[in-house]
Amino acid sequence: MRAVIVDCAIYREGRRTEGPADLSDALAEARSSGDAFLWIGMHEPTDKEFDLVKQEFGLHPLAVEDALRAHQRPKLEVYDDSLFMVLKPVAYEPESDTVTADELMVFVGDSFVVTVRHGESSPLAAVRQRLEAEPEVLAHGPTAVLYAVSDAVVDKYIEVAAELQVDLEEMEAEVFAPARKEVHHSRRARRAQKAQQAAGTQAGDDRTAGPPTAARIYVFKRQVLEFRRATGPLAAPMARLSGAGVPFVHERSQPFFRDVSDHLTRANEQVEGLDRLLSDILAAHLAQQGVRQNDDMRKISAWAAMAAVPTMVAGIYGMNFAHMPELGWVWSYPAVLVLMGGTVYSLFRLFKRRGWL
Repeated sequence: MRAVIVDCAIYREGRRTEGPADLSDALAEARSSGDAFLWIGMHEPTDKEFDLVKQEFGLHPLAVEDALRAHQRPKLEVYDDSLFMVLKPVAYEPESDTVTADELMVFVGDSFVVTVRHGESSPLAAVRQRLEAEPEVLAHGPTAVLYAVSDAVVDKYIEVAAELQVDLEEMEAEVFAPARKEVHHSRRARRAQKAQQAAGTQAGDDRTAGPPTAARIYVFKRQVLEFRRATGPLAAPMARLSGAGVPFVHERSQPFFRDVSDHLTRANEQVEGLDRLLSDILAAHLAQQGVRQNDDMRKISAWAAMAAVPTMVAGIYGMNFAHMPELGWVWSYPAVLVLMGGTVYSLFRLFKRRGWL
């Protein structure tokens, strides 16, 4: 049991105190004083490991099932004896340019807070340290913990959105760079080059070019979608916490939750902007590809037209007929070569002037 309990302490008037090892005794002590609460942090508990916590705190079976199984959307559920909230903390991996989303469940009840995290990107450790350094905030009880956890998760959303914005600007520069040229000064290109060097490949290897641009845009769009799944559904729970009438949430905390809701709105707007820009970039890239293919087809058609003239003349004079014009003329062969060369040159000048070559 101690392996899954990351931290457990009683907070009295905002200051940490070590309580009894037994959860039932610790909760009874927190409730008896009236100005204390018990905060338990757990990491990926099993059914058996969480069974004692469920019994001692009277947690609802449906909330317990969600906390143990994970893979939930951000939401807020109100039960008779507790408040249950699901958050999805996100993390940005700069080496791989990927967004990972974990899950964090918070139970708030009478003089207790139980946090259950799945994954490694949870900000709980930093939140607990910050709150313990600010006892005047922690003195507001379990509501302060719920607010601090939500605020930390949403602030991380804004940071990750800023990182994705930088990557999007670099990808946009790649797409709108001059035809068939790479943007080698971007973070993405530098990381790819370092990875290739670590693998022992040469700088001129074709693999340094990476996947096609359309594939990278699609992968980026999948990252934004994963991010959006974490931020979008959280808007309704935060709006509900910003209003009145939510059990186990102090009424004076409404302005603080409204502040978190405003930050979340900004994060959602950034995510929506990223998604729209990615769609526009993908459409622009596909349009550029179409234009380049048309240019290639025009060049191919121009060269084919220039090659067709001497081919046609040579084909005519290659026919085995006894009576053909100029067969007996001594200058017929040079004249035909000059005719073919002059025609090809004229076509070359014409296509060049029209931008086909």
